[in-house]
Amino acid sequence: MQMIPSQDEVLQLLRDTGALRTGHFVYPNGLHSDMALQIPLAFRHYQHAKVLSVALSRLVRSNPELRAAISELSIVCPATGGLPVAFGICEALRAKKVYWGERENEREPLHFRQFHAVEPGEKVLLVDDILRTGKKLMELKSLVEAGGANVVGLAVIIHQPTPDTPDFRPLPFYSLAKLDAMYFLDPEEAKCKFPGDPLKLFP
Repeated sequence: MQMIPSQDEVLQLLRDTGALRTGHFVYPNGLHSDMALQIPLAFRHYQHAKVLSVALSRLVRSNPELRAAISELSIVCPATGGLPVAFGICEALRAKKVYWGERENEREPLHFRQFHAVEPGEKVLLVDDILRTGKKLMELKSLVEAGGANVVGLAVIIHQPTPDTPDFRPLPFYSLAKLDAMYFLDPEEAKCKFPGDPLKLFP
């Protein structure tokens, strides 16, 4: 496998580790889909985590402005799915440090822990395992900017957009593969498309 694997190689790695499955699945937000994607299942394996992290870091390095800022670049991710990716990218890039936004429950906004927040003027690369609805990353971007830091790019392992996924342009955006999944909100419609009983996924 090359230092930047092809999309087919990335997807095969995810299938081999059980991180990518096909069938009928229900996401926590109520969406029904023909694909289940859980990147942490691939990151359980050190060698796979290394391959994915290094590959994504090389895409980031391909941007001259980001490459020049690496020594002062901080990695910010949403907990918990983005944490393995963020630390893997930070190590591969030799970036400055890692922060993460978290919340106790879905009713409260993302926040940084006490004494654990971005600084005014800090350059931030937003990182996550998947860009799907984009809601969490958009909220994290707002949190970072509210702290006075500058978001300079966005990197994810997999881009799996829904019809309503926001566009983060003009930010530089990098992913190792794009998945076009089918999504349905109507359970009856989903049953017609996907055979078998649905499996509920948890965050």
